[in-house]
Amino acid sequence: MTAHFDTIILGAGAAGMMCAAHAGGRTLILDHAKAPGEKIRISGGGRCNFTNLHSAPDRFLSQNPHFAKSALARYTQWDFIDLVDRHHIPWHEKTLGQLFCDTSAKDIIAMLVSEMRDAGADLRLSTALTSLDKTPDGWRATLSTGETVTSRAFVVACGGKSIPKMGATGFGYEIAQRFGHEIVETRPALVPLTFSGEIQEGFKALSGVATPVIATAGTGQFEEAMLFTHRGLSGPAILQISSYWAEGEPITVNLLPGQNALETLQSLRKSHARKAPATALAEHIPARLADHLAPTLGLDGQMADQPDRALRPAAEALGAWQLTPSGSEGYRTAEVTLGGVSTDGVNAKTMESKTTPGLYFVGEVVDVTGWLGGYNFQWAWSSGWAAGQAIEAQRRG
Repeated sequence: MTAHFDTIILGAGAAGMMCAAHAGGRTLILDHAKAPGEKIRISGGGRCNFTNLHSAPDRFLSQNPHFAKSALARYTQWDFIDLVDRHHIPWHEKTLGQLFCDTSAKDIIAMLVSEMRDAGADLRLSTALTSLDKTPDGWRATLSTGETVTSRAFVVACGGKSIPKMGATGFGYEIAQRFGHEIVETRPALVPLTFSGEIQEGFKALSGVATPVIATAGTGQFEEAMLFTHRGLSGPAILQISSYWAEGEPITVNLLPGQNALETLQSLRKSHARKAPATALAEHIPARLADHLAPTLGLDGQMADQPDRALRPAAEALGAWQLTPSGSEGYRTAEVTLGGVSTDGVNAKTMESKTTPGLYFVGEVVDVTGWLGGYNFQWAWSSGWAAGQAIEAQRRG
């Protein structure tokens, strides 16, 4: 016997659960994982950076920079904060508007599961989708359990390719393409950058060193911390610019953010006249990094020996250190996937396919990628809510 639902949602992650909580009617939410919200559970060091106080459309990347505006404006960070407060989940602001749970990311998962339960949604875990067909009345799906289910609406909420060890695949893109949607080329985003050869060897000796920088790649520029690793560069500043970096292109790192590099070196010439350049530089950057850079700056002898003609190129190197990554650490450690289902074929207000009525796309599977710091969760909440509202309105209409 075939079971009928008003809505079937593929993916019990942030966007899928949010959609299930608002879609109304009989909703079936499927996930091949053993537990819901696995990426929520591991996010933010286990405390879930669930949104950002500064969430706004200009903090998101997409081929259509206007697409996210509708959903983000109609379900805001303040709406989600209100939901968190109603469930009495304690939270705090860390830095740059980032909000985290005081206790555990599991509180957010429990909240969403509670919201789905109150809405009457049926959550099926360890259950995969094996086939999906369009019917005159909606959709027919076959599950890994052998069961056949039908629905009027079908929501693709199974995310992107990032963190495959959590079960991430490109299945959502396959569904989209099958029903005529274009896919904007995908690649890892919010991911550490890697280097090769002598640069990597040098960075191995610096592994664990962190320093504030202004990092730039393409049109992206961020002032945050940078961390050296045995394979290259990480830390918030690097994760942020990785979304803007193109393979083969250099990145630029200002090691003296908020300072005029030449004036800083001239000041050190006076205050640390009898010291070696590396020792003097250690007043402003980590000592290990100063030792690493000193041989490349062209400064010999003591600081007092350095004329301005020597300090100028050294200042330029410190203020605009150019490096060309060999690649990134890939989907294995990427927090999100850049690209995805083209927004050209999706209604920005309802998240419904423009060509296949009753088919919806929410969350990471769509070509909308947020900055580091809770923005991608906000897109999940906003897009899931928008689709849920639209599905409920059609059901009632």
